Amino acid sequence: MVEPLILKYVPSKDNIAASKLNHLDSKEVWYGIGLFLFIIGIFNWSFILYSKLTPPGQTRDLESIRTTHQHFSLSCLPTALLNLFRVVMFRWTLHLPFDLSINGAEIVLMVAYIIYLYIWTFTHATSLGKTKLDWRYWSGRSGIIATSQFPLLTALGTKNNIISVITGVSYEKMNFLHRMMSRVVFILLWVHSGGEIVHVLPRMKHLKPWVIHGIIGIIAFSILFITSVRPIRRKAYELFFYIHFAMVLIMLVCGYYHVKKFKYITFIWPCFLIWGLDRIIRLCYVTIFSCLPGATMNATAQLHSEQCVHLHVTCPKHFHWSPGQSIYLIMPSVSLIPFEAHPFTIASFDSPTFNSNSSTTMESKALTEGKDQTIGSDRKELVFFINVQNGFTLQLKKLAQRKENVKVFIDGPYGLIPDLRRFDTSVLIAGGTGISYVLPTFLSIIERVQNGKSCCQRLVLIWAVRDETCISWVDKTLSKALHLVPLSLTVSIHIHVTGQHVDIEPGIAQEAPEPEESAKGSSSASAEGMGEKNELLGFPSVTIEKGRPDLIKILQEEVDSGPKRLSVSVCGSSEIVKTVRKSLCFPVSSPSKVLHGGPSVSLFIESYGYA
Repeated sequence: MVEPLILKYVPSKDNIAASKLNHLDSKEVWYGIGLFLFIIGIFNWSFILYSKLTPPGQTRDLESIRTTHQHFSLSCLPTALLNLFRVVMFRWTLHLPFDLSINGAEIVLMVAYIIYLYIWTFTHATSLGKTKLDWRYWSGRSGIIATSQFPLLTALGTKNNIISVITGVSYEKMNFLHRMMSRVVFILLWVHSGGEIVHVLPRMKHLKPWVIHGIIGIIAFSILFITSVRPIRRKAYELFFYIHFAMVLIMLVCGYYHVKKFKYITFIWPCFLIWGLDRIIRLCYVTIFSCLPGATMNATAQLHSEQCVHLHVTCPKHFHWSPGQSIYLIMPSVSLIPFEAHPFTIASFDSPTFNSNSSTTMESKALTEGKDQTIGSDRKELVFFINVQNGFTLQLKKLAQRKENVKVFIDGPYGLIPDLRRFDTSVLIAGGTGISYVLPTFLSIIERVQNGKSCCQRLVLIWAVRDETCISWVDKTLSKALHLVPLSLTVSIHIHVTGQHVDIEPGIAQEAPEPEESAKGSSSASAEGMGEKNELLGFPSVTIEKGRPDLIKILQEEVDSGPKRLSVSVCGSSEIVKTVRKSLCFPVSSPSKVLHGGPSVSLFIESYGYA
């Protein structure tokens, strides 16, 4: 009896060599990325430690080295170079279709990342027979290098990740890198798939399981890629969110079984670990602040206008947040799908100075406005100004119309807040509901100056609103804050009403209690038709004007006023952000001005929206 002949697949020498190079190169790709993150981390944490260990009043950093006259001085060269770097990398922007813009730093990172991955993909692609760019080398390597980036992509897409801790960049600002890297990886995976379709699939009589898993994975990634295009993402964000979740899960599961045959699962299973750890942390937030005894949270919605909902959420005393941070609200009775989480910036300030429930002479310290009931001493209140769109925010509007209280769960707070203690002048710019970010920052600066923890000598607030009724959102809060302004701080508030139908008569100030002398400044204006007399309009430091603010002129004047260090914080629409960036480019903030004694200008941007 003759035994049947069994044919076994014997890898060629080129296949063996390519396999060894693929394992080695996928690791070396990570060595380069790790080194880059290490360098960024050294700079970030060195600055954090320096800021913590050096009192604001005694700091002597590069930006404080300025002459007191307007003559040229080489001692200002480090500061001038620093400002040049800021202008080129963060304020100069390239504007693209669909209201998309990217700054210099994003362009540099994007180009560098593309070049870096493609160099690793197409190097070591010469066969043993000296055939350059042999498909047996670059086809497999492109898929492996793309797969090696999955843990980084997963980390950049989570709220709690080590990348933010190392670099000091908050997760929402990492979103650009997450999308950019995903698209580079997507192209590399199709390079891999194309090579396999042309050279491997024709040789197979039957599709093997690992091939089927690869096909399903790349189809899922393609669906994800299409639905994440900016116009689709903006118009149907909730649909994109759920498609994103489903397609990523399918892609990772199929990717795991696809690469398991080739022993590359070490790039897949960490993704589940990173995602799971983020979910556990978020679940802990919800449990600690919403589900423990005494942590019950309820929300009350008020409709201030057809486009704005004023949401009040009571929270336990052990919940703390910083100015400008945001939280995710989970309202099962309001959301179309239970346990949807929607991010909103907290408009209230977590401080005993501004949250006192005392009825003594310090009544002006209370921040909460528009509420008749008193919050217990063991409770705090979160305030949100929410712009009504479709979906969840539209449901909130209906809730406000019904005047119902609902159960709320919170996840957060999130956001890394810039340290403004060391700036001589701080300019805060908001558009519409962007006041949610600016208002607590404004209150924080006043409190820190009062406690001797800030160098700020001048504080400017610029707010553009559609109509004068929007002023009622914050009028009591600002009035109470202006009563607490210390003598060392000059405050100026400019409110610009941009709507067509406004009734503002400049130059007439309503009666109000005499404010502190330190809060006095430029002339005031008032808006007729706002109903009751408004205490805010009685402060000479407050002006109300018709039309859009001339941000270029205002910022030019602040720069020319001669502070050593000037910070500009902005939260608003893309148009407002674009104008502020343009205003702080050349020639307003140029190295030449710094060398002649001009200020060092720092810009902090907080964008809002789905994109």
